[in-house]
Amino acid sequence: MAIVVRLDVMLALRKKRAKDLAAEIGLTEANLSLLRTGKVKGVRFETLDAICKALSCQPGALLEFVDVED
Repeated sequence: MAIVVRLDVMLALRKKRAKDLAAEIGLTEANLSLLRTGKVKGVRFETLDAICKALSCQPGALLEFVDVED
């Protein structure tokens, strides 16, 4: 996939556990785990907004486009 999720990096920089973030934004730990590993097909802007607010970051800090040549 060309979109890489950098949520783990932001969690480490903010010294916050995924479990705590999930509780703070009202997302299940399982769904947050799927997002962290990039195993989701999409993410709601509402969820992205909540994550950005909780981690005090921009969406670009969480998602990165990597050009993959076939």
